[in-house]
Amino acid sequence: MSVDRRQMLASAGTVGFGFALSGAVDAVFGGVANAGTPAAFKGYGELVADPKGVIDLPKGFRYAVFSRAGKDTLNGGGLVPAAHDGMRAFPAGLGRSVLVRNHELSPGTTDPTVPQRKGLVYDPAAPGGTTTLSVAEDRLLSHVPSLAGTYRNCAGGGTPWNTWLSCEETEATPTSEAGLTKKHGYVFEVDPFGRLRDSAPVPLTALGRFPHEAVAVDPADGTLYLTEDAAKPYGLVYRFRPRRPLGGPGSLRAGGKLQALQVPDVRDLSAVVKLGTKLSVTWVDVPDPDAATVSVRAQIADAKVTRVPKAEGIYWSRGRIYIVSSYAKKSAGAALDHSGQVWRFDPKRSTLELVLRLAVGGRFDGPDNITISPFGGIVLCEDGDGENYLVAPSADGTPYPLARNAGSDSEWAGATFSADGKWLYANVQGDGLTVAITGPWWRG
Repeated sequence: MSVDRRQMLASAGTVGFGFALSGAVDAVFGGVANAGTPAAFKGYGELVADPKGVIDLPKGFRYAVFSRAGKDTLNGGGLVPAAHDGMRAFPAGLGRSVLVRNHELSPGTTDPTVPQRKGLVYDPAAPGGTTTLSVAEDRLLSHVPSLAGTYRNCAGGGTPWNTWLSCEETEATPTSEAGLTKKHGYVFEVDPFGRLRDSAPVPLTALGRFPHEAVAVDPADGTLYLTEDAAKPYGLVYRFRPRRPLGGPGSLRAGGKLQALQVPDVRDLSAVVKLGTKLSVTWVDVPDPDAATVSVRAQIADAKVTRVPKAEGIYWSRGRIYIVSSYAKKSAGAALDHSGQVWRFDPKRSTLELVLRLAVGGRFDGPDNITISPFGGIVLCEDGDGENYLVAPSADGTPYPLARNAGSDSEWAGATFSADGKWLYANVQGDGLTVAITGPWWRG
């Protein structure tokens, strides 16, 4: 499908109020009308100032802080590492959840790093990795390291077989960065339930070596969709067709085919402005996923792929894949300025639709991680300028604050719901906090 230039350069009036939404996303942003979610979500009211100065929430909501970086001690010793980022909650029975949490740490950091215990270490020179937390609602039961020796573990995603795919946001190698002993830029599978029993972490090389951001898995056919946060040139959106789809823990090691997204006639998704625009998608094979000599995103000519400024969160829900672009700036080479986009990909129809666009200058900016509640409501983690919020958009395009970081201007990250939808777990990265939030989700 060729894109009409009028769709790409629509009048600024459609996006001038900070948030704009397609009218076709009611079921996504408003949720499904049932006992858990209102038919017409109108927010939870004004946020109430937290007397402790940590998290502002709407009336009737409450939070608890647990597993604080540099202050609390992990089971078995060592401080909780810093730079909390992507996270996923896995059901563990009896009202409990197991959280796997990334730590976006780079060599040279002075912050607490992930303890390098036997069987968990990929590269001793890298400080990042994951920790695994067992929680009962807002009570921490245990927290231990679960992956170590990795570099800048940013986001990731869960699998249908209940493992976490932790993504390295880097392309560093021993040649490019002194001290490293192995190449980085991989995805690692972390099993919160101990089904993988390796002597050391195994990089999933077939998923590509590039600055990974996040990954989502389509449970219908096992296809993986991956985002890349990179510049010069801008990163790509990828899909990975595994040789053993839905094969369970460890099955992705069997390899598969990595491909990059192409939208004919669109070289940069920031050029699309008109909400509801649907684009036909094709996929281009990646010649060398391991990037032996050339970065993956530079192996394919610009005319054959579609680039995405600040490709960040990605999430599967109800047969669709939701993809976030945090912002775009013409001054940095993007086609047009924006303060955030959300795209919806339909794998059956192979179409990509722009469903949300934040105009420059609005109250909210810089969406990063994205999650969707069991009831269908979206929550965006802000990593923007100034104050940062958890944002819950409505179907008519109105952005409602769900929570505000009252303690600093640090970003939110890793928002994830418990399986029953009662608890939202999230991280405040710079402050090193993981919080549990609950309240009358049905109200609004």
